[in-house]
Amino acid sequence: MKVTAPGATLPPVGLPGLDPALSRLVAADGVAADARTTRTWHVLDTGDALAEHGIVPVGTIVAVHGNPTWSYLWRALVSTSLQRAEAGRTAWRVVAVDQLEMGFSERSGLRRTLAQRIADLGALIDELGIPGPVVTIGHDWGGPVSLGWAVENRDRLAAVVALNTAVHHPDGAPLPFALRVGTARGLLAAGTTGTTAFLDTTLALADLDPAVRSAFRAPYATVARRRGIGGFVADIPATSADESTPALRRMSAGLRRLDVPALLLRGPKDPVFGEGHLDDLTDRLPHADVHRFEGAGHLIAEERPYADVVLDWLDEKVVDAEIRRPTQDSGAIPPGDAGSTLATDDGAAEPAPTAPAAEAVTGSLWDALDARRDDDDTAVIDMSTSRDGEPLRVSWRQLATRVDEIAAGLDAFGVRAGDRVSLLVQPGPTLTAALYACLRIGAVVVVADRGLGIRGLSRAVRGAVPDVVIGEVAGLAAARALGWPGRRISAASLPAAGTRALGIEASLSDLACAGRGRALPAPPAPDADAAVLFTSGSTGPAKGVVYTHAQLTALRDTLAAHFGVTADTGLVTGFAPFALLGPALGTRSATPDMDVSAPRTLTAAAVAAAVRASDARMVFLSPAAVANVVATASDLTADDRAALERVETFLSTGAPVGIDLLRRAQRLMPNAVAHTPYGMTECLLVADVTLPEIEQAAGDRGVCVGRPLGTGQVRISAIDAGGRASGEPTTDAGVTGEIVISAPHLKRGYFRLYLTDREARRGLPDRWHRTGDVGHLDADGRLWVEGRLPHVITTAEGPVTPVGIEQDAETVDAVARAAAVGIGPVGRQVVVAVVEAGARRPGLASPALTEAIRAATPQRLAAVLVVPTLPTDIRHNSKIDRARVAAWAERLLAGEKPTAP
Repeated sequence: MKVTAPGATLPPVGLPGLDPALSRLVAADGVAADARTTRTWHVLDTGDALAEHGIVPVGTIVAVHGNPTWSYLWRALVSTSLQRAEAGRTAWRVVAVDQLEMGFSERSGLRRTLAQRIADLGALIDELGIPGPVVTIGHDWGGPVSLGWAVENRDRLAAVVALNTAVHHPDGAPLPFALRVGTARGLLAAGTTGTTAFLDTTLALADLDPAVRSAFRAPYATVARRRGIGGFVADIPATSADESTPALRRMSAGLRRLDVPALLLRGPKDPVFGEGHLDDLTDRLPHADVHRFEGAGHLIAEERPYADVVLDWLDEKVVDAEIRRPTQDSGAIPPGDAGSTLATDDGAAEPAPTAPAAEAVTGSLWDALDARRDDDDTAVIDMSTSRDGEPLRVSWRQLATRVDEIAAGLDAFGVRAGDRVSLLVQPGPTLTAALYACLRIGAVVVVADRGLGIRGLSRAVRGAVPDVVIGEVAGLAAARALGWPGRRISAASLPAAGTRALGIEASLSDLACAGRGRALPAPPAPDADAAVLFTSGSTGPAKGVVYTHAQLTALRDTLAAHFGVTADTGLVTGFAPFALLGPALGTRSATPDMDVSAPRTLTAAAVAAAVRASDARMVFLSPAAVANVVATASDLTADDRAALERVETFLSTGAPVGIDLLRRAQRLMPNAVAHTPYGMTECLLVADVTLPEIEQAAGDRGVCVGRPLGTGQVRISAIDAGGRASGEPTTDAGVTGEIVISAPHLKRGYFRLYLTDREARRGLPDRWHRTGDVGHLDADGRLWVEGRLPHVITTAEGPVTPVGIEQDAETVDAVARAAAVGIGPVGRQVVVAVVEAGARRPGLASPALTEAIRAATPQRLAAVLVVPTLPTDIRHNSKIDRARVAAWAERLLAGEKPTAP
């Protein structure tokens, strides 16, 4: 059926995913410029379907498409809402509209501005008799239309949701390239109306099934029926003189007064609406929950399962909130609060997890810097820079002065509390001064190192939408080439030509000069955001982890108390997350001459040189760095070995550390107590264990990481047959499951990853976190890590964790490193061992090696494969990518030509 007439009509039958019974035509009075007319709309409406089942909805979701889509965009929300209602879950009526001139609604020929479309939507909602509560959801230019109605009808509003949209366009800023082309004189009519070019381009932004693509085209078969597409593009308010700019400004200003729950979902690969548009929305709706679906684009509703996300969010933020309110008002304890209990498998009641009691935060991260500002002793040593043959030394007095000057200079530059500042500088005095200056004025530092790789780094920085980028030449060049947002500040002074080419507005020296003698602004509050630290990206796209000032201060205090750090300790660290803690701990610090984003570049001689220069008693290295330090020990001189003999504490964390590697490292530092703390970017210190304790605790499967530090807590959520952590968190010994933690220095949350945040706290009280690691507690309360939750192998006999099998395989002399992975469908997987054993080419292991590895483990192995090198993450060079190995092994065992995983 080809629709050509201008009147409203029902869609043709047979469109994939669309139930024709939910389509209806609605006649509504015209309003504003369309007054004294009646206009006919096509809508998808689940109201009658719910009534037929005797289901009374709790409210109505009004869904508004953008340009050039139609209500078909919301078919998943329509069908999913009905399925959930029929299953006894929360029932919402969904009304998905075709805006006038669009979809299968009437073509009136009227040029509809934003104000007109908002009024049109209001007339339709009134005609349908929707009293409230109403939830609006909009995409593209349906965002301003739906939010415009929301702002004007706060008394009927329950919540707002927006997918890839914008509500403000700065004066003088160009439109996105795709829209500049669409609105260009001479191209507008041809590209949007005369041909299907605009429609084709939009639909090409997602990988759509041909039948779905045809369904989106169905209402726009003729020039006459595409005029609404052109009208929408022509109405884009790009300048202050455009007719719809006043309406857009009224709506965007009104959002600041909108206090209902808000959800913003975004596909970052969008050529139309960029990260800046999302940043603007979050500025206007600071309480909004935000989730960025990495890898998705403009047509996010076609690329991600948004419908369940929206309906689950409404359950939590609207339905459950209403249920909880009278309970809380009456003084009763809501479910999950302190004092409740959880039933254990044996029927006994175990106290529900409670977070460590909130402790009064004393001071700030820069307290020690302030206390030693008149001290001429060494604070930071730069091993990569020398003066007169000696490494560069910066005193406490010099560092404190420089921090104050840069902080005041940043304030003069316009950096305010809450602004995000991306730091692309190697660890050393310059980065230390810049970081503490940002923290002092309340700017939020964004730390994403080169260990993410250029694509991962770019994704992280762009996603964080920094207001300012402070970088060395390489980082600033990347920022320029890859279009990262933010004003540019160079770490070092550059020639004028380089400054212009990189778009640099000032150097840190310029800021220091500008800040000299200038008063500093008030320091930030303890609960203000302080940093966004990006994870390694070893288990998926890197995530930004948000810390407050209080949480970073708690980290400092935990580290100082547990390891006995004093002003005389001295710290050498080749592990990026801790390379900046020396000034906070009040002790001198040095980073060895290395590339901290590539730990394998660290040598034993470089560690010894840093220890000698700083007279350090503590050394902190990543496992990959330790491996190369041990491998290059033969290069040590007598003086080097003497320096290392003075080390009292040696720490290695960031990934599991084998006992043999710890022993070899300690032989280089014979008087040091070797520790291998367990932590993650979300909670940098969780537990700790020493080498002697590991040797005494031998016998369990996995890697022993010790007991919780300070007031931190650890529990285990048992995994089920499908590999999902579904058990109530427990401290019972011998239960294998997901590791669940709480500590005063646990992160606040993830940056714009609402769904990730929600899963991390699923079924838990506040201030608890699901780590994604699996393991168990032993009878003495020690934690053993057995792998990652996504890497659990679900065999027919039950779930199997990989680390114990890998440890078994690595006892075979020929095996350097092993990965245990599952092949096959969930619940019926078989275990395959993939090992590094000197093979030059990947493939099946020899019969002798296969037999030796099978004899080393009680786990039945379906196959043993060999590879020259197992793939690992970039930052740590040690976390094996088991998901990648599993996919490779499945292909190889299916008969594909052997290639490197």
